[in-house]
Amino acid sequence: PRGRIYLIKTMLEGAPVSRITQTHLDRCLTCQSCETTCPSNVDYHSLLSIGRALMESATKRSTVLKLKRWLVRKCLQNKNIFGFLIKTGRIFKFMLPQSIKQNIPDKVETPWPETEHSRRMLILNGCVQNSMSPNTNASAARVLNKLGIQLVTDESEGCCGALAYHMNEQEEGLQKARQLIDSLYERLENDVEAVISSASGCGNFIQDYAKLLADDEAYSLKARAVCERTYDLSQILANEDLGKLNVKRSKKLAFHCPCTLQHGLGLGEQAPKILEQLGFDLSPVKDSHLCCGSAGTYSIFQPAMSQQLKANKLVALDANNPDAIATANIGCQHHLSSGHSKEVKHWIEFVDEGLASSANE
Repeated sequence: PRGRIYLIKTMLEGAPVSRITQTHLDRCLTCQSCETTCPSNVDYHSLLSIGRALMESATKRSTVLKLKRWLVRKCLQNKNIFGFLIKTGRIFKFMLPQSIKQNIPDKVETPWPETEHSRRMLILNGCVQNSMSPNTNASAARVLNKLGIQLVTDESEGCCGALAYHMNEQEEGLQKARQLIDSLYERLENDVEAVISSASGCGNFIQDYAKLLADDEAYSLKARAVCERTYDLSQILANEDLGKLNVKRSKKLAFHCPCTLQHGLGLGEQAPKILEQLGFDLSPVKDSHLCCGSAGTYSIFQPAMSQQLKANKLVALDANNPDAIATANIGCQHHLSSGHSKEVKHWIEFVDEGLASSANE
């Protein structure tokens, strides 16, 4: 990070921006691990966003790479387009190479509880989670139903803006943020007490809304209000009586803590604490502060380094021979499960499985 900050400094002072500068800024994971380590509390990821925006306007990318980046943004930010691609992939899965086939999840049944409660919260669908892991939010709905909380969704929900913003399309990302703020603010004012994110990547970016839009007169107050009432799923469960959940534990879990959860949101101990409180056996994970290599679109544009980080992470996760791997972000979940024999799911799904097991006894 010090080297990258120096590169950003020289750009701002008028030095020419070279391909080397572009490479070094592109290769940063934006994991924010340096921020939780830094004794001076340097807001590195904000500096990086400034530097990347300047670098993007001062350098050129090949036409092929520009097209690839555009397609990634358009496909991953639009849940309808992405959902269509996943459905089409399932139909032709038998014809696809293994490298693509392993990235297409099977269709699963995701029943939601029909019970209505006086307490209502809105859970974000996300752009890709609803297609890649639809059972995550359904599991959250079933677990919270046991705690007297009804989860609802908003089908008109758009992208939080994180993907575009972190791909150096900051204004596009902020515009998507404004659109999401409008819809969430209205729901918070009228029919829900809180917004829940079950994907820490989205939740982390939403918590930056107040800072990113602080100078926007039309959105600064609404952005702050949305930040104050948007929570990670683990924060909701941490404040409820978990004794109401009769969970049967049958699997030893290794918990992979996403960078956005531990470094971005500062909630790295929350979900493991809940799992342990519910009686799950968690195996220790060495170097748990290190990134798995997913990092948003990093696995697409920096595949070699991403795969090496993934291999290192899987060695650490598998070291104590867990039955399965739990995580808290769809990007990490998909990245770690791709080509891996062990089950990798959101931690709330294991809690939900425990509910089902106890109900069948």
